[in-house]
Amino acid sequence: MLTDWRTAPVDPKVRAALGFLEKLTLAPADVRPADVELLRVAGVSDEGIEDAIQVCVLFNIYDRLADSLSFHLPGPDGYAASGRSLMKRGYVL
Repeated sequence: MLTDWRTAPVDPKVRAALGFLEKLTLAPADVRPADVELLRVAGVSDEGIEDAIQVCVLFNIYDRLADSLSFHLPGPDGYAASGRSLMKRGYVL
């Protein structure tokens, strides 16, 4: 998945969402209602589309803040530990 989401064995809904989010991130001025319709055709619900957009927007904001303000980022071990923690308890405190 991390190497190439286009060829990774993922659900078609996930693949469609990732393609849309890539366009939203790299060429937001080019996103049109037809792009959202492709997600619906792939079976993504309107709620799922909204959730994906909100997560994408937040990550784009965080990335820009981190780049601008030189935030410290953990290495692979730190990200792995965070991932294990999230899988265990979710985002709820």
